[in-house]
Amino acid sequence: MCGDPLRGSSRGEMDLGKMRIIADGIYMIGGPDISHPDDATSFIVDCKDELVMIDAGAGASARVLQKNVEDAGLDPKAITTLILTHCHIDHIGSAPYFRTQFGCKIVMHELDADAVEEGESLKTAASCYGTFFPPTPVDRRLTGDHEILTCGEQEIHCIHTPGHTPGSLSIYVDRGGKRILFGQDIHGPFLDVFGSDIRRWRKSMELLLTLEADILCEGHFGIFQPKENVTRYIRRYLKDY
Repeated sequence: MCGDPLRGSSRGEMDLGKMRIIADGIYMIGGPDISHPDDATSFIVDCKDELVMIDAGAGASARVLQKNVEDAGLDPKAITTLILTHCHIDHIGSAPYFRTQFGCKIVMHELDADAVEEGESLKTAASCYGTFFPPTPVDRRLTGDHEILTCGEQEIHCIHTPGHTPGSLSIYVDRGGKRILFGQDIHGPFLDVFGSDIRRWRKSMELLLTLEADILCEGHFGIFQPKENVTRYIRRYLKDY
């Protein structure tokens, strides 16, 4: 993927080995500079007695992701929920490993779930990566425009933001007076084989702007903050498309 002139700086992050602390109890455990070049970013939200994982890399780095969770002082066995923001291999690859090893429930939007359950090579983009994704059960299919998962006392907001794929999700949590938005693959790409829809994507981006997030965790280009940089990043792509 080509470089981005607005790539997030490391300001506001604390490096701890390969894992990064994004906010209180929120960790980046995977990504191209952390776990494997093919991986999209993946995150852990610590909800005290439970952990929520967001995305799972491309598959080759499952044990690296696990180690990064452990390096954060957390127990991977506490991962109860794995949210997949969409069905592409660089986000779902290690989902079977975490589901099998730790018994976490896979959650994603229903419009992308069939591709995961069928191991469909084109819609998951596994064929683009020269790899194979095994058919994997999705334990909970989200159907609404805005659904809230509860983990301990933490609300995890799942927003349906179609465009890149029909079932793309954006996630946000409010913690420590800040809103952290996991807006994976805001930048696209947009291909017919993915079921992309630029018109719906634009509406999705306008919706994300209304959230006024303080921190944006993007799927490939890093962490953006403060709020003004989050807005600038999203508007840059709205201008491009």
